[in-house]
Amino acid sequence: MIRRHPIRSALVLLLVLLLAWAWPNRAHLAAFPDIIGAYTAKEYCSCRYVSGNPAAYCEGYVKQYVPISSVLDDEGAKRVTATGLGRTHSAAWLGERQGCQLLPSK
Repeated sequence: MIRRHPIRSALVLLLVLLLAWAWPNRAHLAAFPDIIGAYTAKEYCSCRYVSGNPAAYCEGYVKQYVPISSVLDDEGAKRVTATGLGRTHSAAWLGERQGCQLLPSK
C-alpha cells in the first residue's frame, strides 16, 4: 500500500502522529480557548486603565494571530470584556494599588 499510495500513507502517518501528540496534551488544548479571551481582557484593561493609553493604541497592543470576536470597553465601570474562540472573559480596574484583575467566569 505504501508504494501504491505514498501520499495517502504519509497523511495517515501524520494523522497518527498528531493524535499521539494530542492525546497526552488534551487538557492543555482544551484550556487554549479560555486563554485567548482572558489574556485580551486583562492586557487591554491594564493598557487602558493602569497605563492610561488611548483605546486605539490598546487595540493594537492586544492584537493576536488568533482573532478576537469582540472587545467591549466600559469606560464608566473601567471594565473590559473580550470574546475569543467562543469564550468570554472580563477584567476590571480595582484601583491604583490593585490595577486590573480578571473577574470570575460565570
